Formats: sequence, structure tokens, C-alpha cells
Amino acid sequence: MHGFLNIDKPAGMTSHDVVAHIRRAAHQKRVGHAGTLDPAATGVLVVALGNATRLIEYVQDSTSKRYLAMVQLGATTTTDDAEGAVLTTADVPPLGRAALEQALEPFRGQIMQVPPMYSALHHQGRRLHELAREGIVVERAARPVTIERLELLDWTTPLLTLDIMCSKGTYIRSLAHDLGEALGCGAHLQALRRTAVGTFLIEHATPLGHLINNPGDKQTSSRSADLPISVSQVLLPPEIAVADWPMITLDAEAVRLIRNGMAINLAGIHAERARAHGPEGDLLALLVRAGDLWKPEKVFDWS
Repeated sequence: MHGFLNIDKPAGMTSHDVVAHIRRAAHQKRVGHAGTLDPAATGVLVVALGNATRLIEYVQDSTSKRYLAMVQLGATTTTDDAEGAVLTTADVPPLGRAALEQALEPFRGQIMQVPPMYSALHHQGRRLHELAREGIVVERAARPVTIERLELLDWTTPLLTLDIMCSKGTYIRSLAHDLGEALGCGAHLQALRRTAVGTFLIEHATPLGHLINNPGDKQTSSRSADLPISVSQVLLPPEIAVADWPMITLDAEAVRLIRNGMAINLAGIHAERARAHGPEGDLLALLVRAGDLWKPEKVFDWS
């Protein structure tokens, strides 16, 4: 099997645990995910199977992520989320919506953000979270991230509910911490649910627990929460990773050239990259512009 799964990850599992579950369900070794979710977080986890793993980078690097985040004011923790030990507590000042909107405004658009110590980033060959568990805190350089959407959905002291759309590399835990600093009372991320990764939406996600270890089941359109689902029933085609790229259907001669790594002429494509499909409709290759020609960047074999 080759393609993508839109999985609704449950709390308490690592992204690696989800991949292992799907390997068993699909009887397939080549499985990978496109963007880690913390164990406590739930929601959209995009998983690739087979040769579709070669397309993971286009899901992981080029798409916005959307989250539903619950931020608790008045307490900071060692991990900046509810999993850590409480470090400080403070009274939450009386805050109206106008004051909260004023505090949120500096976090919209392109901002500089310091990654948390409890993260998978590396420092001198070791992951930051390994150092943090040893009580070691190191200086982290602020990095540019983009907050495309930061909407206050609800405010019931001491909990804020936020709808966030952001770029790759954004840490919602850091956003919660920094917001608490701005409000003067401290804060941490109480709960997090990822609701979208690009075009992969939570409304269309399959709960992990609904997948069964039976990929040979007869296809059915039923998506009832009471029925088990086989991987093949919810497998999305590989090209969904680059669905927003211009699509070109090639004839047999152009297919031959591309399969041999040769560039071809294409007219009417006003872009720097495109996806090429064969006469039968299958994704054949990813193409990049090279002057007046188009050359294959990746060529696929789904057999």
C-alpha cells in the first residue's frame, strides 16, 4: 500500500507509537509520520505508507498547522504544559476581552520565539528534553515563526481557549508561556488538539482505535464510529501531499523520458514546480523548472 492516512491521535501515545500501530494494522514496514505530536496532545497526525513516505517533506515543511489550545493562567510549569511540575503560581488579574485581545496582538504575524527546553531540538549532539530532564538549562536562540491566526474563543478564569494557525516550528507551549509573561501572571498549556495539517482536517480524521488488523476487508463507504475500519478503506492517494501543485498529464513518450531522468518541454505552466501524472492517472514524478525545460526531481514506482 502507498498513500497517506489522516489519523486522530489519542492522548497518551507518542507519534512513534502511532506509526508502530499502523505498521501492524497494514502489515507494512515502511511507515512514517509528518510532524510529531506530544504524547499529551490529540488530533491530526499525518502518516505515510510505502513509497508515499518520499512525499512526507511536502506535508511536513510546506503546510500550516492549526490547533485548539487551552491555556491556563496563573501557573507556570517545568515543561510549559500540564505534564510538568508547577514552578510558580500567581493571582490572575481581572481580565476583560479587550485586555486579552491587546495581550494577544503582539503574537500575531511573524514573531520571534524561543523554543522550550522540553523539545526535540538538538544542542551539541543531545536533544534539549534530555538535558532538561537532567536539570540542565541551555541558552536557546529565538527563531522566526508565523502565527497566521490567533483567535480567542473563550475566556473563563483561569482558562483561555485559542484557535491557532501557525507555521512549521511553532511551539504552542512557548506561546502559552510567553502570553503568561505578557499578562504578568504566568501560564502553561493545559490541553492541545491539532485540528489541521494543511488540507488534512480533523473532521476527516480516523480515530486510531478504529483501525483493524485486516487490510483485506471489502471496501465500504461506512465510517460509523461503531464499526472497525481497515487501513485500505481510509488510505488517501500519494498525490494529496502535493495537491496544490499544478498537475500535468503526460503521454507515453514523455513518461519514457521522465522515467529515464530526462527533462521535457511543457507549455502553459506558470509555476516553478509541478506534479506529473501518467496516462492512467497515477502520480509519476515531481518536476522542477530548469530554464525552458522541466526536469524530474522525484520519480515514483507504485508497483
